[in-house]
Amino acid sequence: MSAVSSVPVIAVSSGEPAGVGPEICLRLADCALDARFPARIVVLADRSLLAERAAALNFPGRLRDWQPDLSPQAGTLDILHLPLAAAATPGRLDAANSPYVLALLDRALDGCQSGEFAAMVTAPVHKGVINDAGIPFSGHTEYLAQKTATPRVVMMLAGGGLRVALVTTHLPLRDVPAAVTQDAVEETLRILHREMAAKYGIARPRILVAGLNPHAGEGGYLGHEEIEVITPVLERLRGEGMSLLGPLPADTMFSPPVLERGDCVLAMYHDQGLTALKYASFGQGINVTLGLPIIRTSVDHGTALELAGSGRADPGSLLVAIEQAIEMVERVERVDRVDRVERVERVDRVAQVDPVAQTSASQQVRA
Repeated sequence: MSAVSSVPVIAVSSGEPAGVGPEICLRLADCALDARFPARIVVLADRSLLAERAAALNFPGRLRDWQPDLSPQAGTLDILHLPLAAAATPGRLDAANSPYVLALLDRALDGCQSGEFAAMVTAPVHKGVINDAGIPFSGHTEYLAQKTATPRVVMMLAGGGLRVALVTTHLPLRDVPAAVTQDAVEETLRILHREMAAKYGIARPRILVAGLNPHAGEGGYLGHEEIEVITPVLERLRGEGMSLLGPLPADTMFSPPVLERGDCVLAMYHDQGLTALKYASFGQGINVTLGLPIIRTSVDHGTALELAGSGRADPGSLLVAIEQAIEMVERVERVDRVDRVERVERVDRVAQVDPVAQTSASQQVRA
């Protein structure tokens, strides 16, 4: 196996062309031979867009068209070209380019599903301008779930020593209570529990679960969702062996004495969980989509139109998202290797007692 083919390929979608995505992606040229990034990184973007942004910012690196068989070079950014629909100006949204933004995601996803890429990392998109183009869009998480026909995925942000997952994501606050159902809470917890083991190596994660209402409902005086929805689910899953603490009042859940009792937090809605996390980690946090058949991480910030084209955008969150994606790929590959070895060993044990059964088991291992 060549050195080029022995490392994973990480696809990075450059996001909204009028935002900071293209310029923080330019900074990835410094990662080509960096030991922190044992992977090949390819940026999905319009090549001319990156060239123009690089010239405006006096970017010293080299832009190169992506070819899978080329070795990484220091200071060189590999680009998989997808064309813009219209010229992009930093800080000025244009709905004409919304299909381009989604095409970046579609190409990265296709590559992950085919095995061309090991994971995808996404720079920020602008939900409003995509909807202005007449394309219903509530976020990366929901879009990728729909594209992969995944019935439920979980948005989790990580940073500042915290991991915070959400039962509901991009919903108006008035719609949240109706969306916090027993099925939603249970399915989210099952995905979170499974993925904490698969992607973070925590075999029995301790999950802190928030209530929905102030003071976790105050025994029913401030709402009944804790009693009627959340607690029955927690009791049922504890019976299966899950380590769950809650429902907890959200205003004290992020205090150090509580956090030290858990490996991750499950919040019921977006701002309940992410306000604390972004305060603790803004600029270094990441977004992870759990439950997808692929690995996807993202920055934890938006398009920052006011910074676009200034050269002052911080690439820190993007770098962390790539590092975490690589770590997840390596962990999943290790688990797969162990599983395959164990399956082969089972076949060998079967062969010692039943040659006919060995033939069937061997076919299953090869499958």
